[in-house]
Formats: sequence, structure tokens, C-alpha cells
Amino acid sequence: MPTPSVLFVCVKNGGKSQMAAALMRKTASDRIVVHSAGTAPGSSLNALSMQVLEEVGAPTAGEYPKPIDPQLLSEVDLVVTLGGEAHVDAPAGVVVENWDTDEPSDRGIDGIERMRLVRGDIATRVDELATRLLDATR
Repeated sequence: MPTPSVLFVCVKNGGKSQMAAALMRKTASDRIVVHSAGTAPGSSLNALSMQVLEEVGAPTAGEYPKPIDPQLLSEVDLVVTLGGEAHVDAPAGVVVENWDTDEPSDRGIDGIERMRLVRGDIATRVDELATRLLDATR
């Protein structure tokens, strides 16, 4: 069976999509091909997002915000948008699902604690997705 692939997308590709990609790489290693992109990429990665990834051993060395590659978009098995602001017009046959991720700032939680909660929510979803994608290849 071919190796499943996933593209994580948020608006700036500096926080949540990078977080999901790093966590998936940590969880699935080379069993799932992982990409991330933004619908309107920013200029840098979110420092707090990267800090909480380092806390759990999910490095992001060499990563940077990047736009969606149309060729890649047509080749991946799944596109996952994170949050309600990122919208992807995927080609026919490409499955897109949205994760409305937890937003602790809505509850007055900010800073590093906010990022840890966001990481926890995304990590749970990544674990479930990894299981689903890997079970489909068996």
C-alpha cells in the first residue's frame, strides 16, 4: 500500500498547521508523508508555538511559512484545515476536513498556557488521524 499523505493548512502557516505537521511527524515518523502550508503565509513561525512543540520533542527545524503548492494539493490524500478562517478550494477527488480547534483566548487564557492547550487539542486530533490513515493502509 502507498504511504498516506496529509497537508495541514491554516492561514499564516506559522502556528497551528506547523504544530499539526510537527506532531504528525513525531507520531507517525515516515509512515505518513506530512506537509503544511498557509492560505496567506506570514513572515515567520509563531515563537510560542515552536516552544511548546520543543517541550514535547516535536522539532520544527528548517520549517518556514509557505503557500499552498497547487501540484501538492492535487496529490495528497487528505487536506486538513485548522480553525475557521482557512479555506481551501481543493481539486475534485481531494478530501478536505476542518478541525475547529480549541481557542483558549476565548476563555481569557493567553501566552504559553494558551499554546499548550492548543497543542494538546491538536495532538489528540493528530493521534486519531494517524490511526485512521494507517488503519486504511492495512
